[in-house]
Amino acid sequence: MKKVLFLVTSRDKLGDTGEKTGFWTEELAAPYYALVDQGVEIDIATPLGGQPPIDPKSEDPSAATKDTKRFDNDAMLLEKLKKTKKLSSVNQADYDAVFYPGGHGPLWDLVENANSAALIEAFYTNNKPVAFVCHAPAVLKNGKINGAYLVKGKKVTGFSNTEEAAVGLTNIVPFLLEDVLQKNGATYLKVSDWHPYAVEDGLLITGQNPASSILVAKKLLDQLNSKK
Repeated sequence: MKKVLFLVTSRDKLGDTGEKTGFWTEELAAPYYALVDQGVEIDIATPLGGQPPIDPKSEDPSAATKDTKRFDNDAMLLEKLKKTKKLSSVNQADYDAVFYPGGHGPLWDLVENANSAALIEAFYTNNKPVAFVCHAPAVLKNGKINGAYLVKGKKVTGFSNTEEAAVGLTNIVPFLLEDVLQKNGATYLKVSDWHPYAVEDGLLITGQNPASSILVAKKLLDQLNSKK
């Protein structure tokens, strides 16, 4: 059985706004079920361990999908989330891939987390897929392989500047994901706002926005299935 590590934010504050943030429900739920339903085992880790915060906007009925509705009634998954592993305790050797759901939370905690950076490098250098969706590709900001940015020369996507502007947070986020990926040498690709889009460049899989979650999971599953 294949085993994937989900790495989720512990951050619940949206900058200095006084508003709440966290992970985006669909971006955890959709890939989780896409993988689990195909027999993949999943562990969940966070920087602090324990219950990760959910972005309250992602719980709004307007953001509901079949996967988020399943999530809301999934006692087993909800219990698992209460007991996430601590990031510093996990080892890439125990897993076949790592996946990062988005939400704005990762911009403040996982981006600057040395354990996260080391883990991504360990997965990548051991020929294991690393996958990210929406804001989560921002976690690659400081990621390096042999001293060079992991994204340098790679095709990637992630939450676009126009999508950030549409949600009114351009001046709240610590940096714009699209800009920083390009600054680090990536070829940033995108489609129209809110449309599903995922990019695969070798072991690196990225998705543009919440609607891209299942596409990322499918590409990740294909890579897992190709490694017998």
